[in-house]
Amino acid sequence: NTCPGCGSHYRDDELDKTLRVCPQCGHHFPVRARDRIDQLADPGSFVEEDAELRSADPLGFFDLRPYAERLAEAEVATGLGDAIVSGAAMIEGERCQLAVMDFAFMGGSMGSVVGEKFARACENAAAANAPLISIAASGGARMQEGILALMQLPKTVCAIEELHDSGGALLSVLTHPTTGGVLASYASLGDVVLAEPGALMSFAGPRVVAQTTREKLPDDFGRAESNLRFGHLDAIVPRAELRTTLARLLRLFGKS
Repeated sequence: NTCPGCGSHYRDDELDKTLRVCPQCGHHFPVRARDRIDQLADPGSFVEEDAELRSADPLGFFDLRPYAERLAEAEVATGLGDAIVSGAAMIEGERCQLAVMDFAFMGGSMGSVVGEKFARACENAAAANAPLISIAASGGARMQEGILALMQLPKTVCAIEELHDSGGALLSVLTHPTTGGVLASYASLGDVVLAEPGALMSFAGPRVVAQTTREKLPDDFGRAESNLRFGHLDAIVPRAELRTTLARLLRLFGKS
């Protein structure tokens, strides 16, 4: 593990001790979904839900390889059924629902299963009278599912509206990167929106925007710090403080 910020080298066990944050420069390395849950949830409190859901291949999509083959490869490589893990948990004794994305599964792309699991997480949060915490890490909608993936944008937005109608709350945490359709839908709609330092959060990446506009972009274009200045975020929270911050918010938004 070489830090892109300062060039320091680390073993996995060294990074695990610092929650995968470089102790020299503060660069936040990516975190897998189950590791994130372990960092946030009280030990033994997480109960996974809807783990059996799997993506289908209704379009028979084929690029260099069949979509079904890519799905099977991602499942073997990550040990996940799709790019999101959801379930009930406790954080510092406060009840919540968690919906945590994993960028390692096909770039954290949102297909039908991701949208369905997020919508069910909203329903479960409403039924349990507990806030929903979303941890986003995504390259956007999954192109192999075409319009079915794009329809997950309004589906997740409607699920949040129903959660709000029930009196529930969404706490959204944006990690690096959160882009495309996920940013354009549920990730931006939290009652409180947080981000990790340096996280890229823009609909398109800086290179695409620069090529389209033919303009030189600021060095921090699309980064959490830039979005905070423009009012798109409520706060930037270092990973070491995230559990405590979310617990405080759960006490504010939770129901007895």
